Amino acid sequence: MTTIQETRSKFTDDPAAAKTAPKVTATLNNGFARLSAGPFNWDSDLPAPLGGGNTAPSPTAYLLGALAGCAVAFVNDVLAPEFDVEIDDVTATAGCSADLAGLVGVPGTDPRLQAMTLEVQISSGSPAENIASLEQAWRERCPVLLALTDAVPVDVRFT
Repeated sequence: MTTIQETRSKFTDDPAAAKTAPKVTATLNNGFARLSAGPFNWDSDLPAPLGGGNTAPSPTAYLLGALAGCAVAFVNDVLAPEFDVEIDDVTATAGCSADLAGLVGVPGTDPRLQAMTLEVQISSGSPAENIASLEQAWRERCPVLLALTDAVPVDVRFT
């Protein structure tokens, strides 16, 4: 198994080896979105009031899941070993508020997600200063958090 230190050394020696370009493709499948990334496939749907069948998590749920998932996986897999934090358990809950009226075009409403929150609970007997350093690194390096808080321009094209 490769350690984070070995990976860091490899990427320091060969920065091109660290570059990736993930893609997810969504196609219409029986009235809902079938998403694919490499060997993985999953579905997304909208709630019934928006015309969906409510047969799978919504795109908003996946966005929140990406944020919470990045907290759990990145903390456990990368940062805990780096900052010498023994993880007994880590749980993250992401949330937001939304006005569905904005999605159906009701005048005076806003379709944007509002009041996003993330609560990360770490159970560990490690020193508080190690956990604080881990948290700071997560805030500085989590790509999902950074994409949300320092918005990345999205080149959108309909063809």
